Amino acid sequence: MPIYTKKMMRVRKFREEEITQIVRIINEAYKGSYEFIPYTDSFLDKIRERSLEILVAEEKNEIKGLISCRHRRRGERLDLLCVKECENKDEIEDMLLQEAEKLAVGEDISITLDAEKIDYEKWAKRGYKPEGGLYHMIAELKEVKPLPQVPEGFVLRSLRKGEEEEMIKTVNLAYEGERLKQDSIQRWKMEDSDFNEEWIHVAEFNGKIVSVVVSRKDIEYNNYFGGKRGYLGPAATIPDFRGKGLASALTQRAMNFLFMKGM
Repeated sequence: MPIYTKKMMRVRKFREEEITQIVRIINEAYKGSYEFIPYTDSFLDKIRERSLEILVAEEKNEIKGLISCRHRRRGERLDLLCVKECENKDEIEDMLLQEAEKLAVGEDISITLDAEKIDYEKWAKRGYKPEGGLYHMIAELKEVKPLPQVPEGFVLRSLRKGEEEEMIKTVNLAYEGERLKQDSIQRWKMEDSDFNEEWIHVAEFNGKIVSVVVSRKDIEYNNYFGGKRGYLGPAATIPDFRGKGLASALTQRAMNFLFMKGM
């Protein structure tokens, strides 16, 4: 059954056999965006991994657009609002948004948009407002730099084998939800034969992991652009240990590590 129907248009949940159509629409919508790497049918694996809900707008058996929705404890995260160029594009966008918003179970809804293509007035009328913060930053690695000081009693080091479960528990506690799954580290190893526990940087206090920064190769970027870029996952520090400079120190440690790996 469709979720929503208007005239000959309906919004419904996406079917896995439609992944090729979905990928084609996304790639066309984001073509020319900054450092955009085209999607492939492997996007289906990410949908499953991240438990994304994908809604599509369909007219006369043709998919006209889509939106993705991910449940978080604090609210819904929307992304990939893509609609083919057509006369009723805004109407289709509104239909997709309305149905995605109905899935909300948390306190708020956020959506990620291309800053160069945002019509702020249109989004304001829809009830959205810009949110401060930094999403994507790039730093050139030129040398090993000294680590910021941390309070006495804290030890900065790489993760040891056998600590995977504790590390994942720390990250999920810091994010107040399931940021990582139990098989995350094993999956990273499968994606990159060079990756191991040494790439995961932790702060320890009284034998307990309290802060984590993961460094990895930016595999998709490197493969597509022929680069040697590293990637840092967001620092995750459990609430009782924030404000002590652990995230800054681990981030610098991870950047030094990537520099030594030739990133």
